[in-house]
Amino acid sequence: MATIDTALKEIMSSIEGSIGIAVVDYNSGMALGTLGGGPDLDLNVAAAGNTDVVRAKLRAMELLNLNEAIEDILITLSGQYHLIRPLTSRTGKGLFLYLALDRNRANLAMARHQLKKIEADLEV
Repeated sequence: MATIDTALKEIMSSIEGSIGIAVVDYNSGMALGTLGGGPDLDLNVAAAGNTDVVRAKLRAMELLNLNEAIEDILITLSGQYHLIRPLTSRTGKGLFLYLALDRNRANLAMARHQLKKIEADLEV
């Protein structure tokens, strides 16, 4: 089982095109850990903003009576991909991974595959 710091480092080093990664509590909007980012991507601000995205989707699913789980949410920008992946482990309830990727360098399918694999090993 990987810790938050270990998982963040693995994501940044193994997923091509990674710009920044955060583990976020969607009840509070606080990032429990971040790596990467920079002047153009404040991961703490992104964590809080993407908390609203997760909450809105969960609310919509509830209104639609969808008894499904969110695997991931993709936001496609002109130069970046933003992936949101709720954690599925018992200890990860209420948390999600937020990954920003450079669209020109990233392979979206591989990034989703790697993120799923690392998320499965993450122990919070």
